[in-house]
Amino acid sequence: MTHRERFLETLLFGAPDRIPFSPGGGRESTLAAWHAQGLPMDRNYMEEVYDLLDARRAEKGLPPGAYRPTTRWTDLGVSFKMIPTFGEEVLEHKDGHYIVRDWMGAITEISDRFDYTYIRSARDFVTRKWHRFPVQTRAEWDAMKPRFDPKHIERFPADFDERCATLRERDYPLVVSFNGPFWQLREFCGMEGLCMLLREDPELVHDMARFWGDFCSATMTPILERVVPDMLHFSEDMAFKAHPMIGPDETRALCGPCYNQWIEQARAAGTRLFAVDSDGCVDLLIPVWLEFGINCIDPMEVAAGNDINTLRAQYGKRVAFQGGIDKRAIATGGNTLRNELARISPVVENGGYIPGCDHGVPPDISWPNFQTYALQLAEITGWL
Repeated sequence: MTHRERFLETLLFGAPDRIPFSPGGGRESTLAAWHAQGLPMDRNYMEEVYDLLDARRAEKGLPPGAYRPTTRWTDLGVSFKMIPTFGEEVLEHKDGHYIVRDWMGAITEISDRFDYTYIRSARDFVTRKWHRFPVQTRAEWDAMKPRFDPKHIERFPADFDERCATLRERDYPLVVSFNGPFWQLREFCGMEGLCMLLREDPELVHDMARFWGDFCSATMTPILERVVPDMLHFSEDMAFKAHPMIGPDETRALCGPCYNQWIEQARAAGTRLFAVDSDGCVDLLIPVWLEFGINCIDPMEVAAGNDINTLRAQYGKRVAFQGGIDKRAIATGGNTLRNELARISPVVENGGYIPGCDHGVPPDISWPNFQTYALQLAEITGWL
């Protein structure tokens, strides 16, 4: 099977030859720790893992694993971001912190241990503080809208048609990702501001959601006319450790119309997988997501109480998962790790699940423990 076929067969509860191997990715602090612990400075950590797996396969008399796609990796190059962005500016630097107007228009504070560009980057695990968000009033919202013109000349690359033609011949999954309505409105208003506006001016909030739904739909249209994505992936992050950030009814009213619009549009073009990414405890949100056609969820954080065994028993083959391996167990290693992988194995065997670390791989997961985890993950997914 190709990587694309394996991805689709797994998440659509088909019959893959093996499960996609997706242990998770480390960020800057993680990679720095790994280099200090033995990862060669000039080597990509996944290349080292692949070599390790191939050595283990050779011991078993197996040929090298086909871990990488054979076709050239091509990105669509389409932007769902605001155009133009706000000019980044350091407003103040004192007491070990930068206060910055970032490219999204928010006033944000970050430790000067980091370059201020880390404010809007997932390069590492960085704590930030937001002082003001760009949309607090209807006038500010009206001023924001022109930055989201779906036909802006910079939204699509000059070689867009050529990229799409190449992607039609791919042997790897094409995932089109953009922010869901809750995530994007929180970027506009901030968490507290969005919650207050939902009470004080709900029509403004729903106008923003409708606008975002139409913008993403219009931006998707040229993509869907040229190439069929295997998955639409919506970033939401709308749950705390124990509860959602907004309740099911409000999620249904605020986010549901966007999900319905995007999923109907992409399904008509041939897309079959529709995923939501949210940290935190998502048990109360899953029924709402399923109502609107979402059929895959990640990263299923274990520390937030997400138990994929319980959820599989509850929802059967209505929903697939990605992630779901407790990062704390990987860090501990030994029997704790073995028990964790045994815990998720029934769902691996049942299908509809690509196991991996339940978030970005943190630096307390050592390089030796990550390698051991990768070998054990390769075993339960059929690579060893």
